[in-house]
Amino acid sequence: MKRIIAVCLLASIVLVSNAQKKVSLFNGKDLAGWNIHGTEKWYVENGEMICESGPDKQYGYLSTEKNYKNFILTLKFKQEANGNSGVFFRSSIDGVKISGWQAEVAPLGQHTGGIYESYGRGWLIQPKPEDEKYLKEGDWNDYKIEVKGDEVTTWLNGHQMIYIKDAKIGEGVGFIALQIHDGGGIKVRWKDIKIEEL
Repeated sequence: MKRIIAVCLLASIVLVSNAQKKVSLFNGKDLAGWNIHGTEKWYVENGEMICESGPDKQYGYLSTEKNYKNFILTLKFKQEANGNSGVFFRSSIDGVKISGWQAEVAPLGQHTGGIYESYGRGWLIQPKPEDEKYLKEGDWNDYKIEVKGDEVTTWLNGHQMIYIKDAKIGEGVGFIALQIHDGGGIKVRWKDIKIEEL
């Protein structure tokens, strides 16, 4: 009996420890812990973070105040009004010129889950055409991005979209950022943004 109790206690400690590793990057109330770059709109509504095209119809970014190297990032996004966006990692910015890597968020057939290198080599990897169907347009999507050393893996709604091993990514340092694309007429909602550092 004592052994069973000890095993149960140990299992509880492991579960609590794993839960504590995940940290919320968005408090559901305001943009505390984030920095706005550009003139596009970023605001909070009903516990959701929203990015929306502004009058300039340019690129806009919302970056974490902290840098992250190795991590598992999970979040939910919902695309409205075009929805071209993305999640940057190990990135830096000068004005609205961002350098780093983007896990794409885009309309159907435009490579959500792929990795794009900004102001560098461009597309590094795109999902297979048959995997594009896992995007749910006009509904909430679960997105998971794992960045560890020189390896990146993305999942969309539980389905692995890409895996890449790249030396340049391995050397990268910087923050995580959400993007709103230029061109106007774009709106994306975000929530449940959590990170586990590895």
